[in-house]
Amino acid sequence: MTSELLHAKLKENFGFEKFRPNQETIITTVLSGQDTLAIMPTGGGKSICFQLPALVLPGITIVISPLIALMKDQVDSLKTNGIAACYINSSQTSEEQQYYIDNLRSNTFKLVYIAPESLSYLDNAFNELTISLIAIDEAHCISAWGHDFRPAYTNLGYLKNRFPSTPVLALTATADKATRTDITKQLNLKNPKTFVASFDRKNLSLEVRPALDRVKQIIDFVENKPNESGIIYCLSRKTTEELAEKLQKKGITAKAYHAGLDNKLRAKTQDEFINDDCQVVCATIAFGMGIDKSNVRWVIHYNLPKNIEGYYQEIGRAGRDGLPAETVLFESYADVIQLQKFASEGLNSDIQLAKLDRMKQYADALSCRRKILLSYFGELVKENCGNCDICKNPPTFFDGTILAQKALSAITRLQESEPLAVIVDFLRGSKNAYIYEKNYQELKTYGIGADISWYDWNQYLIQLINLGYCEIAFHQHNKILLTPFAKKVLFEGEKVKLTTVIKKVIDKNEIKQEKAKAVKNSLFETLRKLRHAIAQEEDVPAYVIFSDAALRQMEILRPMSDDEFLAVEGVGKAKLEKYGSEFINAIIQFHKNKSVVKKGKKESTYDKTLELFQNGLSIEEIAGQRNLGETTIVSHLAKLYVDGNDFDLSQFVSDEEIVAIEKAQIELENPTALRPYFEHFEEKMSYDKIRFGLAFLERKHQTIQ
Repeated sequence: MTSELLHAKLKENFGFEKFRPNQETIITTVLSGQDTLAIMPTGGGKSICFQLPALVLPGITIVISPLIALMKDQVDSLKTNGIAACYINSSQTSEEQQYYIDNLRSNTFKLVYIAPESLSYLDNAFNELTISLIAIDEAHCISAWGHDFRPAYTNLGYLKNRFPSTPVLALTATADKATRTDITKQLNLKNPKTFVASFDRKNLSLEVRPALDRVKQIIDFVENKPNESGIIYCLSRKTTEELAEKLQKKGITAKAYHAGLDNKLRAKTQDEFINDDCQVVCATIAFGMGIDKSNVRWVIHYNLPKNIEGYYQEIGRAGRDGLPAETVLFESYADVIQLQKFASEGLNSDIQLAKLDRMKQYADALSCRRKILLSYFGELVKENCGNCDICKNPPTFFDGTILAQKALSAITRLQESEPLAVIVDFLRGSKNAYIYEKNYQELKTYGIGADISWYDWNQYLIQLINLGYCEIAFHQHNKILLTPFAKKVLFEGEKVKLTTVIKKVIDKNEIKQEKAKAVKNSLFETLRKLRHAIAQEEDVPAYVIFSDAALRQMEILRPMSDDEFLAVEGVGKAKLEKYGSEFINAIIQFHKNKSVVKKGKKESTYDKTLELFQNGLSIEEIAGQRNLGETTIVSHLAKLYVDGNDFDLSQFVSDEEIVAIEKAQIELENPTALRPYFEHFEEKMSYDKIRFGLAFLERKHQTIQ
């Protein structure tokens, strides 16, 4: 199948103008019948890599998926796009399962989602089905080297033996080289082609904060994000419940989620979150893999994650729609102790401890965080990202030798027997019961750092630990011990450079302004409410109807016709037919109600496109800079030309092609849609050429009149 036809399928069935990186190549490889391993970050568009081939291939595509919730979401989403799909799992009655199996036999469905544990349901039907493609999602689960090993996945290798001529597509968001090799081996893939997409999610901001008073920090953060969904990952079940309760007391709709809760309660919480009825979920890592929610605007890690793979997959659940999203990680040494204990007691303890060390190094870093993450997955970049806390607030170094000497002297006076918090109290001259019980107030250096805040001393000591001048004895109640390097500072005059401590302060007035801004009567809010109402009526998540990104584009473009609505990213033929009239009417009504205020605003988005075009930018460059689809930019330029702006159209469509379009216009009796022209030219002339040709003819006719 040609690239142009694949693009046409992509727009018609999924509403997207162009493929994301690697998608088209993976699809072409799968369609050629070759086994494939695709490593693509969360939100990178893995699903299209098997959903689009499923529409092209003659038989059925089997999708192995680990969680029931994920299956339901994807099937709901496919149905809204007019694609026949079903799932079979243990949540259904035997009658329901048989109904779907019978429909598979009669080729009613193009895709069937099934859990690895449920594959036996299809055993009797396999001989009667034409299996064109086997897609195995979350393929890292098959490998003990991965971060989420699941025994049920280890049996999937038999599928290649059973269907030797059927291509297998294995997909995962995070897998290092060892895990990739193991996936290929365990699944019996034959000479697979491996694709590793860029892990660079530019829309995600990255931030690490010290875990001091983190509950207050979280409450301030969430209060500053009204109407924005988020996930808070916690290490323990108890923490999820306690944190959710504290957020609820502040008027925030928050729920706990962990494996120890009743199945019905977990399912209810997940549904409420998916359907925007619950703003925040405080969860263990049991929550998330089955969440296909595109409008998660932020992810917080209450505790340090155990490895970078898990961390990157979890933050990847934010901003799947491509809009800006925030991630915050809280780091404390208490977390490190607990995680080291877990890792040392588990499988492959040496590997897990090494991965934890890498995670800690990331959290302690003083250089661009995105570069560290990307290098972990083998992707090297030269430029800093500009969207992490280090890039936004580069550390300022100063001569911290005297501070280091004071801290190291205090550790010496305390005979290397106390944890970090006690050392800070000692330096500041705290008069608490523990200090007096130990008579530490009698020691020579007691109170030597009283002029420095507790917060700052805590951070300076962490820096000294990271620099290697002292260390934590995790197995000795977290005592802080000196290393041989400390002697160089204390007795040999070695200089120490520390970084200035920056404590993030949230302006309460800013929070109030943000809240007021969020609840004002914008077109986005109008469309969001309409989407929510339709979603409730159809019993599907709101983002299945349209993503936040699609609503934002509608807000900018204000489409008031079928053609204009179809130009919105995420709007395909099925969604245009199903929802187009309601959303277009809502936009027209909003426009009427705000006509005085809105006059001239629609033109401003066109003017911006014109300015960039006149500055020499290509359509692709303008689309990238404005975060809009290329088709949208084409429609802008076409309208600008019709409205009298002079630029050379020959760079987009030739004179011969314009003549052919004019002839087709007469033969087709001047249709308003582009599709009839596209079909008239047997799909050999692109939509962009047709649009520009029609713009030329419209302006020509205006001139004649």
